[in-house]
Amino acid sequence: MALTLFLNGVLPLLLYVWLRKGHSEFVALLIASAVPLVESALYYARFRKLDAFGLLMLAGMVLSMLLALVGGETKLLLLRGSAVTAVIGAAFLCSLCFPRPLMVPLARRFTSTHKHEDFDALWSIPYARRVYRIMTAVWGVILIGEAAVRTLLAWELSATWFLAVSDIVFYSFIAAAALWTMYYRRIAAKKLALIRLGGSLS
Repeated sequence: MALTLFLNGVLPLLLYVWLRKGHSEFVALLIASAVPLVESALYYARFRKLDAFGLLMLAGMVLSMLLALVGGETKLLLLRGSAVTAVIGAAFLCSLCFPRPLMVPLARRFTSTHKHEDFDALWSIPYARRVYRIMTAVWGVILIGEAAVRTLLAWELSATWFLAVSDIVFYSFIAAAALWTMYYRRIAAKKLALIRLGGSLS
């Protein structure tokens, strides 16, 4: 998990900040986006499966590049991050229309390779499928909610004040989603243990 987060999140960000000192924003984003792309390619070469997390990060960077090309007034530039978050949140919600929602490949991506068979076996349990759908829906709603709040702040606050509170709002929403996920996952794990032992949910 630490390596994946570093390659798909931390390293591209550090690379982008460094490149911005001597290159345009578009060029910096273009080069930084190559990191998750290469990582996804290596993951596919090894497991013959697409890396959902890497592709999600790559999609966000591509959208940022497109918005950087469009440009626009200050307010629209401030809303770029919210647009990326909203699109990712919408992707979570739209994935609920498919047999396996987006949270499933993401969770599997952060599961040890030797536990993949056990992870896949969970999908045969109806309660486990419901758990992943609920987590996918909650993350989708929270990400879209975060985008809505930052959009409102971008229109109501000055650019200086928005930049001062924007990251606080973003990380507060993400922290809330992560804490809820850990709490809900703990409860779900206990119920799944009962189901596997032949118990009940009551």
